Amino acid sequence: MRRTRRHGRRSAARPVTAAVTVSLVAALAGGCGVLPELPEPMPTSVVPSVAPQADPVGSENLSPDGFDAVKRMAVRIRNVGCSSLSTGSGFALDDRTLITNKHVVEGSKSLQVLTYDGRDIQVETASAAGLADLAIVRTSDDLPSAPTLAAADPAQGDTVTVVGYPEGGQLTVTQGKVVGTATDPLHENLGQVLVTDAQVEPGSSGSAALNEAGEVIGVVYAKSTDASLLVPVSTLRAMLDDSSAFATLPPCS
Repeated sequence: MRRTRRHGRRSAARPVTAAVTVSLVAALAGGCGVLPELPEPMPTSVVPSVAPQADPVGSENLSPDGFDAVKRMAVRIRNVGCSSLSTGSGFALDDRTLITNKHVVEGSKSLQVLTYDGRDIQVETASAAGLADLAIVRTSDDLPSAPTLAAADPAQGDTVTVVGYPEGGQLTVTQGKVVGTATDPLHENLGQVLVTDAQVEPGSSGSAALNEAGEVIGVVYAKSTDASLLVPVSTLRAMLDDSSAFATLPPCS
């Protein structure tokens, strides 16, 4: 989920509910066409969560002292497009590699990455997966901290912690549990996605979802009133292992 403001008004996404009940709405984050109607018992539609971005903010310190490694690995991503401005979240994979969502970084003129302590990180390249809503951002500056990817997807009932920048504002940490799995309602990846009851907001797209050991078990990419959807770590690992899975994103025009 990223938040977006255009010259003119862009409708905010009201994504996902899945698992036992999936409540889905109709507009993809990039302003693409309406999704095909889902079969019962999923009566509505789904989209990545997007919301208007306030006026650009500077490199202020985003939160008080006291950040642990989990918080230091999270970044805020500002997508400056040719006619829009939006924000999303991401997290470090290693010293100079970030993971986020495709819909957070596509259609950009430039990408601005801000760390937990207000430091601007220079971006070199951004590439996106063809199947899942995932993207890789390479930086020329070192990132503060990187988590470990979990070896396997979590089980139903496992605790999940989401670390990101909802509404493009301060860093937040929210908790919930894994509700189950569902077929990806956005049809953007082949296989199942994770459904959790951790509450996320527009701007949370690209946030890392962590297990109790602080390992990444998924990447937030959509939400509903009472659920959030994650690209599972198994899908992330599969994409990272496939050299052809990601392609460089062209700039907006």
